[in-house]
Amino acid sequence: MALRITLKDHFRETEIFLARAVFAGIVAIVLFGAVVSRLVYLQMVKHDHYTTLSQANRIHLIPVPPNRGLILDREGVVLAQNFPTFQIHITPERVTNLKDTLERLANVIDVQDVDIARFRKQLKRSRAYQTVPLRFRLSDEEVARFALDRHLFPGVELVAPLTRHYPQGELTSHIVGYVGRIDDQEQAALVDESNYEGTTHIGKTGIEKQYEDVLHGFVGNQEAETNAQGRMIRVLKSNAPTPGVHLHLSLSANLQKIAMDALGDRNGAVVALDPKTGGVLTLVSKPGFDPNLFVNGIDADDYKALVTSPDQPLYNRAVNGQYPPGSTIKPFYGLAALEYNMPEATGQTPCRGAFSLPGDTHRYRDWKKEGHGMVDLDRAITESCDVFFYDLANSMGIDRMSTFLGYFGFGTRTGLDIPNEFGGLLPSQAWKRAARKEKWYAGETVVIGIGQGYLLVTPTQMASFTGVLAAHGQRMVPRLVQSLENPNTSEVQQIEPHRLSDLPIKNPLNYNKIIEAMTHVVSGARGTAKGISKDLAYTMGGKTGTAQVFQIKQDEKYKESEVDEKLRDHAWFIAFAPAEDPKIAVCVLVENGGHGGSAAAPIARKLFDAYLTVQGQPAS
Repeated sequence: MALRITLKDHFRETEIFLARAVFAGIVAIVLFGAVVSRLVYLQMVKHDHYTTLSQANRIHLIPVPPNRGLILDREGVVLAQNFPTFQIHITPERVTNLKDTLERLANVIDVQDVDIARFRKQLKRSRAYQTVPLRFRLSDEEVARFALDRHLFPGVELVAPLTRHYPQGELTSHIVGYVGRIDDQEQAALVDESNYEGTTHIGKTGIEKQYEDVLHGFVGNQEAETNAQGRMIRVLKSNAPTPGVHLHLSLSANLQKIAMDALGDRNGAVVALDPKTGGVLTLVSKPGFDPNLFVNGIDADDYKALVTSPDQPLYNRAVNGQYPPGSTIKPFYGLAALEYNMPEATGQTPCRGAFSLPGDTHRYRDWKKEGHGMVDLDRAITESCDVFFYDLANSMGIDRMSTFLGYFGFGTRTGLDIPNEFGGLLPSQAWKRAARKEKWYAGETVVIGIGQGYLLVTPTQMASFTGVLAAHGQRMVPRLVQSLENPNTSEVQQIEPHRLSDLPIKNPLNYNKIIEAMTHVVSGARGTAKGISKDLAYTMGGKTGTAQVFQIKQDEKYKESEVDEKLRDHAWFIAFAPAEDPKIAVCVLVENGGHGGSAAAPIARKLFDAYLTVQGQPAS
């Protein structure tokens, strides 16, 4: 059998080799070109981007929250301040196992379920690189224990930020308010969320909320170099935050304490202001509460005690309490009678202890059973004759009464710079048709003539209206903050008083007649507040009032000593001094205090003495 001999085709093999070499070369060139292109893209086109990412592996931009502005009274007494407290903060991106870290931390410091729940809630709203507080106000012992084991907790820091504190406590709780941790709703409502990077608290009530924008300040930042555990090694660059503005109030902490102490064990409100500027000197709502409880989250038991208390300590009676004004309304109706040239303004009205509408047997009783006899306007205000004002109201009519009270601002908010002020209620025929779908009755006009019925006011309103009356119709918007201070430069910016349109009174001399009658309330032999006139070093004008808590039937007689204390009448007193040049106007409300002359007027006297005199002599 013959053997097959295969001869090599060198030419063919050479062609194949060259083709493969060319193909491999092309592939190599393409791949090399791709690598070079990628390197060019990364090194040149995306250089800045990846440099930033690289730096972020060891450099972090840490927000530095600003110091919150202080709040001070007119004499410089601190009402809200900041002081350092130790806290535990966690940066999530620097923690490998968060659950394990929390469990181990609980063996070193006291971590409650409420702390964990609050931390996880805050965690959802924060970015991974942002620190989230876990515990506030660590004890010295807890600080020492954590310091020993700090190396075991990468991403966990012991910090000492400034915490809000209210040294006056209950005394100014309803004015200053308090700050608390930012919730979801507040976070969503922030106009500039970036300015709150690193900020955990925000104003919740009072001045703290009203002036949040200026109190907060502007956030700063630090470029910090960190190690592998995320702990700061050094600060590379720092942009200091701008601290919040200090607020100076027109309020006097001294007067505030005098008013609070004067109320004793009674609940109520005391508001005093300067009629010429509207600056609020005192704004007391008793009882108050300790605002420090709310700063870092109030304990459930403490909060329950506050909200279930029958005394309602969280309720701001001064700006939210709406009460019938009682007889304190009478000077305002008296001025209306003069302006409208009512017969009652210049003549005399018989008072026999009761009033009845024509053709009606219902008797509207006077506080003085036997009556006052023949009464003119001055005596009606001095002795607080109900029958006179029943008759006047019936003659004037509800709509004219409502229109005139509207000039003062009845039924509207005063504009006080504090959140959620109530505006009271100014009734009229149109109001009742719209609100109650009912017609107006003549008897309703009669009782509103002595400040009962639908008419409602707040103590802040009554202080403001009293100031307007004392200042002969000059209407000033009540205000708590009187100046702003730059903490860096100490530059002070005064807030100019805001004057509204004056009352459209045709005859300015009518003010003098009402003011004179109100001075007789205090200094007259038959004045309902004559009990506070002893050794008076200045001239005071005032008006007592009593607001019914419940209505007495025709055949019943009101005996205060036999009525449950919570059902007793509220006591009112409005006043101003000196009458010839008013520097202070006051409204006092004592809940369930009975007669205003004995319960409320002495409180006003104490305020006036403190503000207007020095050791019993008129202040210069």
